[in-house]
This record gives sequence, C-alpha cells and structure tokens, in this order.
Amino acid sequence: MNTLVLGGSRIGYEVRTYFRQGDTVFFTFLFPLLFLTIFSVAFSSQTFGAPGEEISAATFYLPGMLAAGLLLSGLQNMAIDIANEKSDGTLKRFAGTPLPVMSYFIGKIGQVLVTGILQAALLLLVARFVFQVDLPTDPGKWVTFAWVFVLGVTTSAVLGIALSALPRSGKSATAVIIPITLVLQFISGVYLSFSQLPEWLQNFASLFPLKWMAQGMREVFLPASFEVLEQNESWNLPGVAIACGIWLVVGLIVTRLTFRWIRKDS
Repeated sequence: MNTLVLGGSRIGYEVRTYFRQGDTVFFTFLFPLLFLTIFSVAFSSQTFGAPGEEISAATFYLPGMLAAGLLLSGLQNMAIDIANEKSDGTLKRFAGTPLPVMSYFIGKIGQVLVTGILQAALLLLVARFVFQVDLPTDPGKWVTFAWVFVLGVTTSAVLGIALSALPRSGKSATAVIIPITLVLQFISGVYLSFSQLPEWLQNFASLFPLKWMAQGMREVFLPASFEVLEQNESWNLPGVAIACGIWLVVGLIVTRLTFRWIRKDS
C-alpha cells in the first residue's frame, strides 16, 4: 500500500515537471497536433477514399497522429527523461532513499497516461471543431479506442523505460532516441499511407508496435471501406492486441534485466 501511495504522489510531481519543460512539451505533446494541422491545411483541397465515401485530409491523418502521440509521450519522452535522470545523478540520489523502484515506475507511467489522455483529447477537439472531422457515434468504436489507447500508451511507456538503458549519457539521449521514433513513424503509416509502402517495408513495420497502434486507431476513425487497404485487407484487431501485448512483455523483461538506479559503468 505504501508503494502505491508513493507512486500516486510521484504522478503529480512527474506531470508538473513534464509541463515545465518547454522543449519536451513541444516535441512530445504538441508535435502530433502540429503535424495534423500542417497536413490538414496542406492537403485541404484533396479527398481520400473511394467515390461516395471520400474523407478529408484531417480525418485521414487523425488516427496516425493519435498513434504517434502514444509513441512520443511514452517511448520517446520516457527514454530521454530517464536517461537524463541517470546522467545528472537523480537516480543515484533515489538509490539512497526509501523510494521503491515500483513507486518510481508508477509515477513515470502515470505521467505518460495523464499527458497521453490530455494530448488525445486536444487532438480530438481540434480535429472536430477546427477541421470539422466527424467523430464516431458508435459506442463500440470508442470501446476499441479506449483499449487500443490504454494498451498502446502502457506498451510505449514500458518500452521507453527499457530503451533508456541504450544512451550512454543524457547528452546523447536525444540523438539516440529521436531517430528511432522518427523512422518508426514514417514506416508505420503515420505520415505516409501504409498501403502505398512496398510490401517488404510493410512486413518490416509489422515487427514494431506503432504500426499496430496506428492500425487500431484507423479502425476507429476511418470508414469501413478503408479496411481493404490494410495488410490482409483486415483491421485485424486481435493482431493489434497480440502485437502490443508481446512488446509489453518484452519491455517488462528488458526493464527487469537492465534498469538500475546506478549504471554499472558509473
């Protein structure tokens, strides 16, 4: 119980710290909104989809931006943040306190969940009231959105913790982590239409969770006619759950093996 109480108090601290860092807020919280705006304005004269079921550019890009937001708020933010805390001695100081590691993780993952919810809400509000995107009215669609969101943000956060062991220092964290997330966004159907990518690149992207998160979001917000553009012409929601679940387990295992308050080579 003490671990949970300490973890809950850490969530508030982590959220406040997050919003005090202007560069972090821009590159993880506002970045998807910026690109949704750019694509919606740049392609405002174009429509996507079959005749009779055309959708606007804002509708087409919204699912990808929601998925990208999960990756940026979770994996990118978490990996860079923890790498910096290792480098500046924050984690070393935590090692000398009674703070349990699990409470630290609860604070970090809770912060990602809170900021992810706020980010998704902002994206949906802008899409609806600025770009007139018709949001789903079927409750079942929102149930799908909820579990894809929760599973996606949790998986991204855990993978971010695991990936924080990769940079050798806080100074190199941005240079190591951002290219990884940027490449994943381009090959996973966020900025480019996934169906237009070469088959070998689609297969490669399918090895990573972002492709599946974006696919789950497309099932929620795109018309049924777009399903034929997916691999195997199916939204494959069970595949979304399985792929993200596997990566969640992988992230937990890697975190268990690699996370230390103090680096071995420090």
